[in-house]
Amino acid sequence: MNRKTDLFYGKVLLFGEYSILFNSQGLTIPYSHFTGQLSFINDDKYTDYEFAVQSNKQMCEFLEYMRSLEEKGELQCKIDFSKMEADLAKGLYFESNIPQGYGIGSSGALVAAVYDRYGIDKIEASENIKGEDISKLRQIFSKLESLFHGQSSGIDPLNCYLQHPLLIHSRDNIAITGIPRSKFENEGVIFLVDTGRVGKTGPLVNHFLEQMRFKEYEIQFKTDYIPWVNQCISDILEGNMKSFFSSLAKVSEFQLQNFSCMIPSSFKEAWGWGLESGKFFLKLCGSGGGGFILGFTTDYAAARKYFNDLQHEVIPVYKSA
Repeated sequence: MNRKTDLFYGKVLLFGEYSILFNSQGLTIPYSHFTGQLSFINDDKYTDYEFAVQSNKQMCEFLEYMRSLEEKGELQCKIDFSKMEADLAKGLYFESNIPQGYGIGSSGALVAAVYDRYGIDKIEASENIKGEDISKLRQIFSKLESLFHGQSSGIDPLNCYLQHPLLIHSRDNIAITGIPRSKFENEGVIFLVDTGRVGKTGPLVNHFLEQMRFKEYEIQFKTDYIPWVNQCISDILEGNMKSFFSSLAKVSEFQLQNFSCMIPSSFKEAWGWGLESGKFFLKLCGSGGGGFILGFTTDYAAARKYFNDLQHEVIPVYKSA
């Protein structure tokens, strides 16, 4: 089925943050709680006018960036620049409630929307899309999104564009997948907790890469952590929930001990309490440092009460049937 709407969802990387840099698997899902779509300032919308003006300016910069890529022979798709330029002059902007700096695809949704509207001979989004087209789309999006992130894998806009869960075997081996909701048993819930602060990806990724230069850290990361991540992905896709939560606990504990600077200090106590009590398990959502933290639980009421008492908003991402 092809997508019938020009509305683009955010995304949540369930597993693979940092580890996909060293060939672990990854699992990412679209997240319809946050959305964005191309619109015009003069349309009958209730968006903040200053936000719309700033978005229009950002998209003008995006247009020039794509033109510069074409001049250098690095634009891997055809874009209708004339049409986009004319629309920008009419007040085109990206109407979005996807928070920026929260790791849930704000720039990915924008890139997907621009490609969808202005791409010439574009690859259509379909649940039956071929693997070679997925790979080509990722390469296209990697170049386009690099304006916003310095260097992009292209996976975020790919997820936003296809709007299906994606299993990442490697950068060039990505497939549409599905999570068996009926097997996510015992009222299992995946949720987000708002840290109330924006995360900054670049410095944290650089810190992680510096840590990987230490042999002991590298060995522990590759021989312990990556297999646990891969096991979590395998278990959740197969519906093996007992094994899943066992591996998830190890991922959560590893991150608490070894990704300390990626976890806001105000959340470390909650992180440890969740591990000790078994009421929920926390992990990074993206690079960390702020934004959202990802949680998993089979007792959502208890998890929600815990964080509500701390005055942190909890947002469900995925619930069992």
